[in-house]
Amino acid sequence: MKNNDFGLFIVATPIGNLKDISERAIDTISDADLIICENPKHSLKLLNKLGIKKKLISLHDYNENMVIERVSLDLNQKKIALISDAGSPLISDPGFKLVQHCIKNAVKITSIPGSSSLLPALQLSGLPINQFYFAGFFPKTKSQMLDFFKDIKNINKTSVFFVSSHKIQKCLELIEAEFANNLISVSKELTKLNEKVFYGLGKDLKSIILKEKSNLKGEFVIVVEGNSLKKTQTNNLEDFNYLINKLLKKFSLTDVVEIVHKLTNIKKNTVYKWVLNLKKS
Repeated sequence: MKNNDFGLFIVATPIGNLKDISERAIDTISDADLIICENPKHSLKLLNKLGIKKKLISLHDYNENMVIERVSLDLNQKKIALISDAGSPLISDPGFKLVQHCIKNAVKITSIPGSSSLLPALQLSGLPINQFYFAGFFPKTKSQMLDFFKDIKNINKTSVFFVSSHKIQKCLELIEAEFANNLISVSKELTKLNEKVFYGLGKDLKSIILKEKSNLKGEFVIVVEGNSLKKTQTNNLEDFNYLINKLLKKFSLTDVVEIVHKLTNIKKNTVYKWVLNLKKS
């Protein structure tokens, strides 16, 4: 191994579908002298599936300084891979201090990009994503939750955040109250067999999702329409064709007309004629 192969390699791993891992990611993990991960037991399952045996070091918010001290000498002499439990490392995961240490000490850092639930959720939302605000993980306490949504309300861009299964019901209740007339998408178990995406206004989503208890299981990514969109009056329904076609797959013609009317402030009769023609085409 050449000296320029030493350093920290930030490697994305699959979020569900093992086929999403790249050849470069597999090669990097295979060549690594050791792997820094969140949960060794979880990462071991991935390595076993790939037929790779490596030394694993656990990294979390409470031991990052200790891990840095442990590997600081090795970073210039070995190839060290950083992986998370799933997806791209450092996105709401530990590793920030480790990267800072590498930058300050002129250690080579390379990113091997790949899976993340963030971008698929945005792509599937039907909302504008040329600019977006990533809010991280939905918090734990009621006061933190309210502050969390207060921040999102002040953002004029599309917002996106992660929610765990044990918080999703409370999150939906607050969305119903705080974002009643905003368009929302809720993605569940992206890339997995039980992948689902729910669409609707904030006031309707809870009842849509709660129709089946199984819908509350898994990991969730929620995308919220930016408030600037709600203030925009437009007469150009053609700009909304993509979103309308998405909504027509999930809702009745009447429901789609109501959603688009509230989004654009265009008269319902005008919206109805447009949506009807679009449905026929």
